[in-house]
Amino acid sequence: MSSVWRNWAGNEEARPRRVLRPSRPEEVAAAVSEAVRDGLRVKAVGAGHSFSPIAVAPDVQLRLDLLDGVEEFDTASGLVTVGAGMPLWKLNPLLAAHGRALENMGDIDRQTVSGAISTGTHGSGVRFGGIATQVRALELVLADGSVARCSPGERPDLFAAARVGLGALGVITRVTLRTVPLFALHARDAAMPVAETLERVQELADAHDHFEFFWFPHSDTTLTRRFRRLPGDAPLAPISPFARRFDEAVSGAGFEGLNRIGTRVPGLVPPITRLAARAMSSRTWTDHAPRVFVSARNVRFHEGEFALPREHAAEALRELKSWIDTHGEKVSFPLEVRFTAADDIWLSTAQGRETCYIAFHQYHRMPYRRYFDACRRILGAYGGRPHWGKMHDLGADDLRPRYAHFDDFTALRDALDPEGVFSNPYLDRVLGRPGG
Repeated sequence: MSSVWRNWAGNEEARPRRVLRPSRPEEVAAAVSEAVRDGLRVKAVGAGHSFSPIAVAPDVQLRLDLLDGVEEFDTASGLVTVGAGMPLWKLNPLLAAHGRALENMGDIDRQTVSGAISTGTHGSGVRFGGIATQVRALELVLADGSVARCSPGERPDLFAAARVGLGALGVITRVTLRTVPLFALHARDAAMPVAETLERVQELADAHDHFEFFWFPHSDTTLTRRFRRLPGDAPLAPISPFARRFDEAVSGAGFEGLNRIGTRVPGLVPPITRLAARAMSSRTWTDHAPRVFVSARNVRFHEGEFALPREHAAEALRELKSWIDTHGEKVSFPLEVRFTAADDIWLSTAQGRETCYIAFHQYHRMPYRRYFDACRRILGAYGGRPHWGKMHDLGADDLRPRYAHFDDFTALRDALDPEGVFSNPYLDRVLGRPGG
């Protein structure tokens, strides 16, 4: 097994001393105990789809891909317990076979269940929370090698923290999720002028079960996406296989080619993005939810994302556009804007407030630091909280005032892991060193 690990974007890597693939929770506990005995730190890793160094393992890396089974499925309650390494792309068809589905999803399904909840992965819809809000119980191995279980009625403080635990509290081994009856989505993609989208953004978010939009900053057009939930037995009118393959070719190899041209000739980036914006087609279709929520991501990029109070969405986006226009920044990827419900999870980016997520991207071969720094400053000024799995440079002193339960989380972390068994440089930066 290779000792060099890289994340999906290729911007983070690790050379751990040990790489282990436990197949049972008992093997996770043994690996943690052995690491403690040898004075080593431990990090679990899933699919490697985080852009931040949250999963970088300095010493012992636990790859959880063998913990990927369905361990219990209660069809009456809809509760399903799965191994922490279960990938979402594998879970969705297993649930569908039983007439069930996750209540909400993001637009990528490559992550593992434990990785998605630990970093605060979310979807869209002001009446729906992120994936972590669907968790009903967790099992995790603590720094002393013991196995802890938590739920709303069992160790509720640990449950409030560990659903978005950043890997700082222990190694998750099992996750119990609440599922809902399988449902379909009627989807409508429609181009809309930027000015109209920003003027109506709050209305549009409230009017649809799920609403989001994409905006190439050099263009005057957004692609709005509006989803309406339907029963699972509703008549389906899916995108045809040919159209789906065509979409993947255009957004994959075609978009890759355009970005390579823009990398070599940066002055072409604005007209290329205006061409891409015009190519975004309006259409409607109906399919089961996972096939609508999820999109292919075949062109590599760097990404940051901030979560801010939803009422500041339009103002923040106008300020971002003004900065890009006045600084001559060449941005080859669109901004992605989504909305979610508030939740009560201690370090969730939606904790305590309805949230607008603004994600900013740049093709992985192009410079991004000046643009990302500007996004951080502008979105941070509106109380923005950075997505834990995406790129940012904030530290504990910056983050503490943005979370009502930040000190509760770090106090629990210090009590469970005073020696920093599950720490790494990223966690030391964003949370402070254990006991510090």
